[in-house]
Parts: sequence; C-alpha cells; structure tokens
Amino acid sequence: MNHCTVAALQMTSGSDKSRNLATATGLVEEAAQRGAHFAALPELFNCLGAPETIMAQAEPIPGPTSQAMSELAARLKITLLAGSIAERASSGGVFNSSLLFAPDGRQLSCYRKIHLFDIDLPGRVTFMESKFLSPGDRIRVTETPIGRLGQAICYDLRFPELFRCLVDREAELFVVPAAFTMATGRDHWEALVRARAIENQAYVIAPNQFGRHTPSMNSYGRSLIVDPWGTVLATAPDGEAVITAVVQRTHQAEIRATLPAITHRRDLSEM
Repeated sequence: MNHCTVAALQMTSGSDKSRNLATATGLVEEAAQRGAHFAALPELFNCLGAPETIMAQAEPIPGPTSQAMSELAARLKITLLAGSIAERASSGGVFNSSLLFAPDGRQLSCYRKIHLFDIDLPGRVTFMESKFLSPGDRIRVTETPIGRLGQAICYDLRFPELFRCLVDREAELFVVPAAFTMATGRDHWEALVRARAIENQAYVIAPNQFGRHTPSMNSYGRSLIVDPWGTVLATAPDGEAVITAVVQRTHQAEIRATLPAITHRRDLSEM
C-alpha cells in the first residue's frame, strides 16, 4: 500500500480497566471512521497508575485485553497496534508488551519493552520501572499492509541504536506508544521523535498518554506523526484525541534516494 492513512490515539488512562478499554475502543472506531488503515494506542492504555496497580491488573497474552483488541481489529478491518499492556508471562515475570494485530484479527507480533524507565527527579517525578517489570530481549520488525513496521515503547526512544537495528531489518515505519512524563516531555518528546525520524529516514507514529493518572503521575501528551524528513504531520491537542496523517512510501523512497545517509554509514567499531 503506497498511500494510507494512519492514526495515533491519545488517552488519559487510569486504574479502571473497563473504562480504559471502552475509551480505547471508541478512539479506534473514530480512527476507522476517519479512514485510517492503521491505528496505534499509547503505552499501558488498559491500566496506568501506581506500580502496584499495574502489577495487580497484569494479564496473560492471550488474555482479555488482547482478545478484545483482536476482535476490534477484525471488526473494523484495521491494522491495530494495541499500545502496550502489563503482560504476566508464564515464566512468572511481568513485561511491558506491545501487540500488533492484522485486519483479520491475527496477532502479528508481541514486542516487550527493552529499555526500562528508571528516573528520580527530586520534587518532580520518581518512577522505577525495573523494580516491577522485566526487560524484553527481542527486536520486532513486522510486514504489515502499511509497510515494514518496527516497534518500540516510550523510553526506548532515547536509545538510537535500537532504531538503527530496526532499519537494518528494513523497517520503514516506527511505532512508539508512550506515557512520556510531563517533566521530560516538554523538553525532549518532540525532539526525540523527530530525531529518530530524520536519522533513519522513517515515519514515526507516536501515540502518547496525556494528563494526570495519579496525584504524582502526569503525562505530556502531544502525540505525533512525523515523516522521514522530520516534518511533523500531526500533533494532538491536550486531552483524549485522534490524529491522522497520510503515509506515502514513495515519499520515503525519494528521501532515501536523494539523501542516502543510511547507505553512507561506516563501521566504527574498530576506529
């Protein structure tokens, strides 16, 4: 598909899983009504709160949330990136996992967040993801109707080597569901999303959480869709929202051909 409409969905998730799923369903339905072929939800869209709340509501895959998202994708005939959820694995660990579904409802991929978010800014934000989640250990690039899609989650955005690995596996688009904090988001969110797009000459679809989830947890919002030149095609306003943009694979091919920076890379390991 050379031209298609993609959507990034912005939410203010809380601890009420039923309410979060209802909101997510409504936003995906709105995206489909607006002609989107692909829609992406934010990080921990089905439950976001204190670590003990996230852990208590972790679920297996397949499980209730993955089944609901599979059925939603099939009903709307849309490729769906189900943000991420807390996955309770059979091994006993809990992962921050992002699920990709085909328009027929098949699960195409499960990416487990590799880089866990540990931050302590006194008086601003403290969150230690590694104390309750386990890191993933596999990179995911999947063939989809909108192109070869590379997956990342939130804090992964700060690690450009991951995105280089995705490009090495021929990713054309990146999807980065996030719950980027207000404290870091106002200065870093757009800069990082645009940087990953520019240096890899790839589209980036970045649905973010917005607003206050707990008294001490506040997400920045401003979900983005950025093209391979680094141009911001769509930005979400404050609040829950659906933003859309058109992805043009021919546009990406032209950029990569006229400024072939990716092919100019050199092996620096022995320099």
